[in-house]
Amino acid sequence: MRILIAEDDDTCSMILASMLKPYGAAVVVEDGEALIRTFVTELVNKQPFDLVCLDIKMPGLDGQACLRCIRAIEQGFGLIGGSGVKILMTTGMNAPESILAAFRSQCEGYLVKPIDRTKLIAQLTSLKFTPS
Repeated sequence: MRILIAEDDDTCSMILASMLKPYGAAVVVEDGEALIRTFVTELVNKQPFDLVCLDIKMPGLDGQACLRCIRAIEQGFGLIGGSGVKILMTTGMNAPESILAAFRSQCEGYLVKPIDRTKLIAQLTSLKFTPS
């Protein structure tokens, strides 16, 4: 499984990458612009990511904007109706309006930091991801 993590906090990204290690190696980027560049490059190279873990509060493009951008890019590539990357919001934002906005923009899951390993694995299982 190919995993892309967008997280501007080094400690959080290391912990998340460690939790996801049984599922596959993760590419980590620190901001929204780098996320979009990396996502598009790998999509064009026909090596798309299977999972994106997306923080909301990041410099530049925030996670909500990145989520909408990813879905628009996928539509341009003909990836519609759940055939694109699975996106988990991994954020410290627990406000109902933030959660609702993420699901309206078609994320598959929402985990509030600190990320609980059991909840992460439950989300991955519900998305049919299994350890390698």
